[in-house]
Amino acid sequence: MLLSLVILFTLCALTGRCSIRNGVDRSVIKSLDLDSYMGRWYEVARFDHSFERGMTDVTADYTLQPDGTVSVVNRGMRDGQPTEAIGKAKTTSEAGRLRVSFFWIFYSDYNIMAMGPSGEWALVGSSSPKYLWILSRKPKLTEVEINQILMLARDRGYDTSQLIFDKSRVD
Repeated sequence: MLLSLVILFTLCALTGRCSIRNGVDRSVIKSLDLDSYMGRWYEVARFDHSFERGMTDVTADYTLQPDGTVSVVNRGMRDGQPTEAIGKAKTTSEAGRLRVSFFWIFYSDYNIMAMGPSGEWALVGSSSPKYLWILSRKPKLTEVEINQILMLARDRGYDTSQLIFDKSRVD
């Protein structure tokens, strides 16, 4: 029994497929209508990371491709200049988990952990607790919506005080 637990823990740690790691619950939503997830999302808040550092007015556009993959185009402003990153995503065996790549063959988990009742917002993480995004279908979220999302993120173990909010996205 002990050997089984050690093997399970080791596999979980090596594959990054544990739902809870480093005290953070990264479990994903159980069902996702991929077609309805397509379109434009506005980035309301994120944890700081080098590839988006200093950016504002960030959007992500998702387009389902004929082969079942998803085209991902992230746009924003950095130092007054427009910037764009083009990537691709593929589905996995878990409805709320995609694998996203912006560089060659290197993919990262894109975990859709929660969504608004009508799909109006999404709480997204990755295989690492260092990444967290709040996305919205509309350019701004209300304070009530943001507080609801923050509560969900905190309940999952995220330190929401580390979120960087795009001030133009908050009502």
